Amino acid sequence: MPISILPPSAPIPQDNDAYDDSDEEMSDDEASFAPSARTSSRNIVTPGETITSDPQWMRGHGTYIPPDSTTIISTVAGTLHKTNKLLSVQPLRARYTPEIGDLVVGRIVSVQTKKWSVDIAAPMLASLPLSSINLPGGILRRRTAVDELNIRTFFSEGDLLTAEVQTLHADGTAALHTRSLKYGKLRNGMFTSLSGAGGGILSRRGGVVRSKRQVFTLQTAAGEISIILGVNGYIFVSKHTASPNDNKDVSITRLEESVSETLYSSQNDEMDAGILREIARVTTLIKGLVACGTRVDEDMIVRVYETAVEIEAEERSLGEKVVDSSGGAKAVVQSVLARLESAG
Repeated sequence: MPISILPPSAPIPQDNDAYDDSDEEMSDDEASFAPSARTSSRNIVTPGETITSDPQWMRGHGTYIPPDSTTIISTVAGTLHKTNKLLSVQPLRARYTPEIGDLVVGRIVSVQTKKWSVDIAAPMLASLPLSSINLPGGILRRRTAVDELNIRTFFSEGDLLTAEVQTLHADGTAALHTRSLKYGKLRNGMFTSLSGAGGGILSRRGGVVRSKRQVFTLQTAAGEISIILGVNGYIFVSKHTASPNDNKDVSITRLEESVSETLYSSQNDEMDAGILREIARVTTLIKGLVACGTRVDEDMIVRVYETAVEIEAEERSLGEKVVDSSGGAKAVVQSVLARLESAG
């Protein structure tokens, strides 16, 4: 049976960081069929709740119509949206839905005969075939039985990697590949999981969205750090290391050979305290952006980071308490966003 949401006994205070619904709002006549519309300004519905029995409305994502009926029923807990005569329910939390070409960050879950199973925050584990990776030394050849026996020397359980979604199977699983120098094993950094906020599914509430650049370098006082924004909501912030693309003396046909020594290494390099501090700072700011309902992309991260550094410098010069993460990531980013808003 459906879950009933009772109206609050006292008015709920409005939060400045509340979810901003940019869709067209329903009028009183249009929203009269939805019980939740009378109890919540956000039109929240629950699984099994009847939305409407009017046949003029069409069902969209997150809804269901029983056989021999015109009643539209919600299948998920989320917010009700109307697009002309189409009704859909956007879930409050949802797992990542892979799309071909997406850059994702994943974790190796298991090692099989000719492939790896990878957790990419999707409903089902993705697969990374042995034939879809670069062998050390830039060797382009068929994978043999020896390669299958040495499969754990490339990736083993618990390893982090960045890859691209190559194909989607009929059962919804994704096949990945790392046949590029910008993909491969991850190290020298910090992993962050923004659960339920990947793939632009909940872009209005904050999270990683698909953009032109998912991997970029941020200049800090302690040095450069690399940020990988996985579309699946997994993020990796690490110390920046020079890539073969930065070396103009290396032939394009020998790029893979130049990185063969560290391509599948699991040993982290020694990093000074400054780099570690900046990695932690950026990770905290990213978590705060999501908590504040702000989209996470390169432009927003750079702006928030630079403003946070300015605020810290001003407070140090005035001898005041420096804003840190003790009050939570959301509190830190709220103060930064307020500064950006006041600056126009």
